Amino acid sequence: MTTLTAPVPTTTAPARMDGVRQTLLLAQWQLRRQSQFLPLMVVVQVFMAVATVVGYGLLVGDPDPVTALFLATGAPTITLITVGLVMVPQMVGQSRMEGSLDWMRTLPVPRISFLLSDLLVWTLIALPGMALGVVAGVLRFDVDLSLAPWLLPATVLVSLTAAAVGYAMATLLPPQLAMLITQALVFIVLLFSPVSYPAERMPAWLQTAHEWLPIEPMAQLVRAGLAQDTFTMPGRSLVVLLAWAAASLVGAALALRRRA
Repeated sequence: MTTLTAPVPTTTAPARMDGVRQTLLLAQWQLRRQSQFLPLMVVVQVFMAVATVVGYGLLVGDPDPVTALFLATGAPTITLITVGLVMVPQMVGQSRMEGSLDWMRTLPVPRISFLLSDLLVWTLIALPGMALGVVAGVLRFDVDLSLAPWLLPATVLVSLTAAAVGYAMATLLPPQLAMLITQALVFIVLLFSPVSYPAERMPAWLQTAHEWLPIEPMAQLVRAGLAQDTFTMPGRSLVVLLAWAAASLVGAALALRRRA
């Protein structure tokens, strides 16, 4: 006699959809929570992008076409990186010190949803400044861009990686130390990273260091996306960038779980 058994319903798909819904709801809540600061953040990004273009223009005067293209593509990259590596650690560090981050972690949602929603918000916040940086660079240096079809996902990847690194730094380090590091990172990104100029101009030891740090791969990816006829994205740099993104996500997730 054959016994018929009812198939056991799987809950993987509904659970996955519920996780996505929770992440989007948390992101919406975070945007509303920071709504009074969002206009100021956009203004700061616009000022940063325009000031970078104008400031570098004053330094170099009338650049040659290749230098102009480096400067025009470097300004939006600096905006993306600065939001993730500077603004994110400062805001998260402030939330830790005032206790609001600990309170938000008491919400009955998975820690990964909480992390992803925060990264999504910061990624979206960084995109307007990046777009305005591109416009300012083109107008100031009179360059012709050749946009790659994968520019948008590349921009999102750079913004997400920068935010993930900043978030991991803010959750793994003491808040005061993380904020102090952000002050140094501003000068490192602006002056001592091959974002707005070729890496060959730096000392050999600094070139080697940037081969393993995420800043140069971020700049290469955005630069290749904005001017694909002139620049390319090395495969090794893409691997380094993805490794930093994965390591930062894991580090931040473990920190949130440990401190829950």
